[in-house]
Amino acid sequence: MNRLFVISVLTILLQGCAGAVMVGAVGGAKMANDERSMSTQISDTNADFTIASALSKYDDLNNQTNIAAVVMNNNVLMIGQAPNSMLRDKAIKVVQDLEIGGKIHNQIRIGTPTSFTTRSNDTWVTTKVKGRMLNEKSLDITRIKVITENGEVFLLGLIDRKQADLAVEIARNTAGVRKVVKVFEYTEPAK
Repeated sequence: MNRLFVISVLTILLQGCAGAVMVGAVGGAKMANDERSMSTQISDTNADFTIASALSKYDDLNNQTNIAAVVMNNNVLMIGQAPNSMLRDKAIKVVQDLEIGGKIHNQIRIGTPTSFTTRSNDTWVTTKVKGRMLNEKSLDITRIKVITENGEVFLLGLIDRKQADLAVEIARNTAGVRKVVKVFEYTEPAK
């Protein structure tokens, strides 16, 4: 009986290791395939934390809004909800004062902050979109960030237009997606 228990525990632990190796491999592939330099990738990640920390210092923003920021290639995408334009503008100003360096894409909606249920559904929608993108062999998903906020899917990345169009088409045709917003930067000039 003890032997069976040990084998079961080891099997479970080894499955966890395989998952960790797979996540590490995908993360490594994402970093290696990213068009951004390694220093820009690190800078973007640090900026994500800097923005979250700066916004958290204001009680009114913490208690009355649901605002988040995602940084890609020094550009900031701000999403979420604020009950009024005063709080939305305050959040934008906080980020502007940080001087991250790129453009700020204001996608904060005026309205009641979303519920836990809506946020959970958004996570599910993001998972479905990423899963469908992963199944598309001609799409390099390692170059695309997918964020869902209240049924709106935001697509970020530094990619070519053909890849961007394909990503938009996949997202647009995924159940639960109300709207797709492109926040791409293109690797080739417009034609």
